[in-house]
Amino acid sequence: MRNEFATPKNIAIACGGTGGHLFPGIAIAHELARRECDVTLIVSKKEFDQQAVASVAGKFKIVSLPAVGLTGKNYFAFGFGLTKSVLLALRHFRKNRPDAVIAMGGFTSVAPVLAGKMLDAKTYLHESNSIAGRANRWLARLIDLAFVYFPSTTMRAKKIEALGMPVRAQFSKPMRAAVARRLLGLEENAPVLLIMGGSQGASGINDLALNCSPLLREAIPNLQILHLTGKQDFEIVQKAYAAQNCPAVVRAFLNEMDLALTASDVAISRAGASSLAEFAATRLPAVLIPYPTAADNHQFHNARAFVESGAARMFEQSSAEPHTLTAELIDIINNPQRRASMQQALERWDRPTSASEIADRILGRPTRIELPTQSGEIRTV
Repeated sequence: MRNEFATPKNIAIACGGTGGHLFPGIAIAHELARRECDVTLIVSKKEFDQQAVASVAGKFKIVSLPAVGLTGKNYFAFGFGLTKSVLLALRHFRKNRPDAVIAMGGFTSVAPVLAGKMLDAKTYLHESNSIAGRANRWLARLIDLAFVYFPSTTMRAKKIEALGMPVRAQFSKPMRAAVARRLLGLEENAPVLLIMGGSQGASGINDLALNCSPLLREAIPNLQILHLTGKQDFEIVQKAYAAQNCPAVVRAFLNEMDLALTASDVAISRAGASSLAEFAATRLPAVLIPYPTAADNHQFHNARAFVESGAARMFEQSSAEPHTLTAELIDIINNPQRRASMQQALERWDRPTSASEIADRILGRPTRIELPTQSGEIRTV
């Protein structure tokens, strides 16, 4: 029988699948490790996950599970993958019994929570998006406590606490833009446009940005472009800039995202919650182009929340035109007052203590004020 008053010291964090699940999970893991907890990161077998956790493999245990997402009617593959993942999680947990399991979203997180429940571990989840993902909606009724980034997010959980979005520690360390630019091989005193499509890249954004770049450089001749393409489009984008005689810095992927955001004046980006939280932490204004086929259109709703607060602008990919997008970017870069207003709004989305507060709650520290929701559930504000 679980001791409700014991302080958990062995904690598993299921955080694989995308950067939006993985990076916040790693941020929480560092906070728990700082409190002398033994942390296991549970990820998928995707190449991205394996590369992302390589740098922390010496600090945390890493377990990879073969979970399969439920898409279309792949019920057999999903059921087989989930069953296999639960059995593998149980095998690992019996050797290294967890006191708590945290799900960061995505189907990699389902099996560890189910296995943890079987072994009487405390269970938690973090939902980063404004519209809860399917996996977290399934798990919400089972877990002890849910954390959310967007205060408007709803789930059928026993308790919900809006504690913000954990970001990696390097985003909270101040650095001058000139220094970050120099480290990235950019000119220190010229404006920078960052183009990114999330952890996997985005062909729609890449194509749109290439159509905007001649217009942008005509309006702002000294504009520097830092373009993170994703692996698939790297060579295509690099050749396109060369054909335009545009001296852009093109990378398939960049580990030092804190440098990229600090160096930039404005960004074009998808609207994944992790990227939004990092924009907030670095006060980087962005023009958001939500991924049009994201589950439940959650990126659109993420972006809309930022737009309504004045922290960002948004264009839908299907209707975005190079001339209108270019005009928006030029106005943000050339209008210090507008940029300052967006940065002030971004500050309200930044919660530097998010990972620490979540770690405190998992370790049994006092909660914040709890209020009932309309459905009779509990939300902490």
